Amino acid sequence: MSSISTIALSGMNAAARRLEVSASNIANAASTGALPNADGTIPAGAPTAYAPLEVVQTASAGGGTQTTVTTVTPSTTAVSDPQAPFANQNGLVAAPNVDLSRELVGQMIASYSFAANAKVMAADNRMTKTLLDIKA
Repeated sequence: MSSISTIALSGMNAAARRLEVSASNIANAASTGALPNADGTIPAGAPTAYAPLEVVQTASAGGGTQTTVTTVTPSTTAVSDPQAPFANQNGLVAAPNVDLSRELVGQMIASYSFAANAKVMAADNRMTKTLLDIKA
């Protein structure tokens, strides 16, 4: 595999990782848990809210890209749900800090990025084949 294809493949892997993380965030966006106490602890026996993830993409030294998955900060926001059995005295629970519009835009960008890198791989394949046909 040429270095061009290797770089394009790293871009495709990054796009797939972005889509995977975004899908997880969207699937868990409606889940809630107990609000942490002032000291940051969760009350005993109470569920913990989903901590949304984000992908950090960095350039590789030899070309291409690498990804790292980290937790969004702050990971939760307080929302009103007085019917929840784990709501605090004010009726608040912790909900994942997920912005659905941002996630959907990120999924579209990941899709376009994957497709563009696939086109680069196809073009590299055609160029290599043409070069081999010329030598033969």
